[in-house]
Amino acid sequence: MRIALLGTRGIPANYGGFETFAEELSVRLVERGHEVTVYCRQPHPQPEYRGVRLRYLPTLRHKYFDTVAHTGLSTVDLLFRRFDVVLYCNAANAVFTLWPRLAGMPTALNVDGLEYRRKKWNQIAKLWYVVSEWLATFYPSAVVTDAATIREYYLQRFGKESTFIPYGAEVGKLPGTEHVRALGLEPGKYVLYVSRMEPENNALLVRQAFEQVRTDYKLALIGDAPYAADYIRQVKETRDPRIIIPGAIYGEGYHQLQSHSAVYVQATEVGGTHPALLEAMGRGALVLYLETPEGAETAADAAVPFQPDVEDLARKLQWAVDQPAEERTIWSRRAIERIEKLYSWKVVTDAYESLFNELATSK
Repeated sequence: MRIALLGTRGIPANYGGFETFAEELSVRLVERGHEVTVYCRQPHPQPEYRGVRLRYLPTLRHKYFDTVAHTGLSTVDLLFRRFDVVLYCNAANAVFTLWPRLAGMPTALNVDGLEYRRKKWNQIAKLWYVVSEWLATFYPSAVVTDAATIREYYLQRFGKESTFIPYGAEVGKLPGTEHVRALGLEPGKYVLYVSRMEPENNALLVRQAFEQVRTDYKLALIGDAPYAADYIRQVKETRDPRIIIPGAIYGEGYHQLQSHSAVYVQATEVGGTHPALLEAMGRGALVLYLETPEGAETAADAAVPFQPDVEDLARKLQWAVDQPAEERTIWSRRAIERIEKLYSWKVVTDAYESLFNELATSK
């Protein structure tokens, strides 16, 4: 099939969960013999990446217009090309999914989480997401939800059935440690947090909680965000020498950090299935996660929940770093087994390939 993927910043993945998803899925589809084009905002030296065709188009570098401007332009571009199926990411792009359908190209929309709940958006942006959720129920050919709780939300609120396909993750630890040691971290003796540093992802909460923990472990806060300078400045206002905040890290460095952390903290409030949570579990970390329906669905009994409270997280962190090696091994095996069973990239790719086949043959 000829498949187009729109609505992310593009690949290679250098930003967040949707970009990781775009890379992992597109590469695997190419390996299965499909022709995949990913629309990108950031240039890459080559016209292809691991067999995936890259199409670069400009955007408006603005907090509220970046995504929709690029996706709108990408949609116009693809109307002059021919694809068997088009996959959009992000509910904000629902308005564009009808255009290819009218041109005879079926569309699927991965809506992600309930974006209108994010603190970073103003009232107009939140309204756009609310309207987009409604449009998502009839503009695209199919709606994809990545968490059962999000699927239930669309069913209860709109009476809309969706296709449930979660994100995936690799399992097992990478042997290399050079990127870990370059940050002044000792493998197996640090707490890791990875996310875009925006208020609803609670990096500040994690930092404040860790400052209360009695340990010689370090805390690595990994991440950045293009429109959150004030919040990031608050996160960095610490005098604790155990805390390092190096910014965003991708590729091999990121995977090494996930592989060798003793404890991983997932503190996001909004979203569906969080890729970083899956990846930490797949690497075998002892995981603490902010208790949300989506987080509980992913982690089940393979990770430990905490409340959005500094004191509660501090207690859970103290417990986690004090665990003996044999207890950590139990948690590690439990997490890896859950990822292998429910969240492997093979299972995810199988599901998308099946959906695309269905859409392409029914147009």
